[in-house]
Amino acid sequence: MKGIKKPIYILTDFLTIEAAFIVWGQIRLFMGWSSQATLSGTIQLSLFIYLFWLGLFTFFGHYKTWYTRSRTDEVLKTFKTVTIGMVIIFLMTVDISQDLSRPITSSRAMIATYWLLMMGFVGFGRVFTETIRRRLLIKGIGVRNAIIIGCGDKARELHQRIVDAPALGYRILGYVAPNLPESLDVSSKTAFLGEVADLGILIDRHKIQEVLIGLTNRSESILEGIITQCEGHAVGIKITPDHYDIIVGQARINQLYGFPLIEILPELMPTWEHIIKRVSDIIFSLVILLLFLPFGILTALAIKLDSKGPVFYNQRRVGRNGKIYTMMKFRSMRQDAEKMTGPVWATWDDPRVTKFGRFMRRTRLDEFPQLINVIKGDMSWVGPRPERPHFVEQFKEKIPLYARRLHIRPGITGWAQIKGNYDQSIDDVKQKLNFDLFYLENMSLSLDLKIILNTLYVMLSSRGH
Repeated sequence: MKGIKKPIYILTDFLTIEAAFIVWGQIRLFMGWSSQATLSGTIQLSLFIYLFWLGLFTFFGHYKTWYTRSRTDEVLKTFKTVTIGMVIIFLMTVDISQDLSRPITSSRAMIATYWLLMMGFVGFGRVFTETIRRRLLIKGIGVRNAIIIGCGDKARELHQRIVDAPALGYRILGYVAPNLPESLDVSSKTAFLGEVADLGILIDRHKIQEVLIGLTNRSESILEGIITQCEGHAVGIKITPDHYDIIVGQARINQLYGFPLIEILPELMPTWEHIIKRVSDIIFSLVILLLFLPFGILTALAIKLDSKGPVFYNQRRVGRNGKIYTMMKFRSMRQDAEKMTGPVWATWDDPRVTKFGRFMRRTRLDEFPQLINVIKGDMSWVGPRPERPHFVEQFKEKIPLYARRLHIRPGITGWAQIKGNYDQSIDDVKQKLNFDLFYLENMSLSLDLKIILNTLYVMLSSRGH
């Protein structure tokens, strides 16, 4: 059901948006305010109007995958989006020379009628679709495979509450114990699947889609272990409110039928900000590449005069969701700098860096070719710094939650880059991870702007390294 939920909502919205506009057009025709309009003409115009609403609904995240959402939330979100859309339509159709110099006519006031029709038709369509979906879930159609972490009283209480609320859409396949002794307290009606140490294997074996945490005793280390085991798997992680203080700042509360579950490590940046972020990445990258072209040619000449070797340096990096891509930079080190040593960390006073390369690093000039990676979608302007596969595999084994930073596109600059220095030890990597997790938990366009302004200051003051 998860795979067809989005198309169903799009189809429902199409039918209800079309119906609202056609009824509105017929009312205008009946009132004599559009005597030249015909039903066929209204239908044709309604198709163009639908594209406007489709873009707006997508922009505000109406088609983002949510498995369980309150019908009240559906109506409230529809109210907000429709109201914003009506304001946009009003401003786009206003005639400043006439509408502001005389009272609003009855014809113009019909926009309020269109707003009511949109709210009625679209709101009803979404509530109806959500109601049908819940009834199917109650009958066991489209439920998600889930496991419960824990085997004590708290886990059994969580299990019972899920059984009592079938519209949540969970099928509990069994318990996973944080340690072996607690596994002795498992209910005989549900299987004991294994321990947290084997969680990744169990998720693949049983095709788990949701991991629900119901631990009796609080343990930050166990929670970190669970999250780490789930990295790289397409699963949701939810926890009972008792442990909220442990993971505060990395969670969002979902509630249905008064049953609260806290989603750990959700995507907090709204869809409309993601869209603006991506569009801005592309536009600004294209503009700056064009403006920088003359300086880029001079930079290439300076690199060739300073040392032997190619102008550009290509290196494999780990991108979003672990995807490997080739990152471009202006070469700042001598040719074959790692031929004898293999992958090693750069240092503040790295002897491999050329004279002109040192200048490029202080001014961040060597980063500019990465704008091509931004346009291709490998990177963003702002995000965690991309690392090489060799180091990523090491860090994932040694540092809890390190893979969390791979959930978004890496960036040319980021919170960790303006706050930290070069990685010279595991402790440096851990410190930078804290900065990266802070960014992930507080992602917003305003934070991106703050980071970019700080980066410009570093470039202009030649404080880079």
